[in-house]
Amino acid sequence: MLLAFDTSSAAVTVALASPDGEILASSTTVDALRHGELLAPAIADAFASAGVTPRDLTRIAVGVGPGPFTGLRVGLVTARTMADVLGIEVAGVCSLDILARQSSLTLPVAVATDARRKEIYWALYDGPAADGSRRRLEGPAVDRPAEVAHVLAGLPVIGRGAVLYADALGVSDVAVAEYPSAEVLAVGVATGTLEVVAPDPLYLRRPDVTMSAGPKSVLPK
Repeated sequence: MLLAFDTSSAAVTVALASPDGEILASSTTVDALRHGELLAPAIADAFASAGVTPRDLTRIAVGVGPGPFTGLRVGLVTARTMADVLGIEVAGVCSLDILARQSSLTLPVAVATDARRKEIYWALYDGPAADGSRRRLEGPAVDRPAEVAHVLAGLPVIGRGAVLYADALGVSDVAVAEYPSAEVLAVGVATGTLEVVAPDPLYLRRPDVTMSAGPKSVLPK
């Protein structure tokens, strides 16, 4: 049994899946200020809905960001604590990869999520492979929308950042998915169509902390 959740955005999203990726229960609540209050009850509700217990879990998948650190930390600490107590594996996945996987478009896409402070987290992806997976071509990074508008130009853009800053980004084709989906995370990890990384946060260094001439990477050094 696989438990998946992501708290890297304003959404708290949880899914429970069978080992082959069949979704048994899921929920999503958008509330940027209550990750700590919402995650544990959502996980408990998923167990109750599916009629299973934590002892039935064999793996946990968690979005590792990039995202505002307070909310992101809630998911990562929960995932690592549960995995340690249960003695099971925890798989991390870049939250931008989850959003890219949500797109049904057959073209290359960009992902842009809300980094707050009038910035976006962004990444570029190739068109989907036969199994639906997408290869990340550039990013993740964090910048002001106007500074990377030329990079995203001509691509469909997915994510909350695209909705908030469509004019600054100069995009007219904004995909409907705004937040990472735990269902997509669960299926992607179960089927091996999302790249798994260590369950460590993708940290952000703000421009007032580290000056950079180019996009500021959020990948750990």
